[in-house]
Amino acid sequence: MPIRIPEGAPTILIRRAAFERAGFERQVIDRALTLTDDEFRMERDLIAIGPINDDQAVSALLQALEEAGLAYFDDYFELSGNWPQWLVLHAMTRNS
Repeated sequence: MPIRIPEGAPTILIRRAAFERAGFERQVIDRALTLTDDEFRMERDLIAIGPINDDQAVSALLQALEEAGLAYFDDYFELSGNWPQWLVLHAMTRNS
């Protein structure tokens, strides 16, 4: 099932296998970013974190992913949220 990506603020998409390989835990990210259940979504092979309305939090998360050895574009990707409200975007991995 595709994950709806809200407009207006960045969302970070991460391959679930990369997230787990790096040893990240949802609870740690939830606390660091004060996320709601709707802001950390997992569907099969994909994790969507966002929308994140704090630019510093986005930068910190991207830096943590990089420092954990994940590769931008291959393991994770940032969608800016910069599209009109009339456009609805959904994401899923190719193998889903």
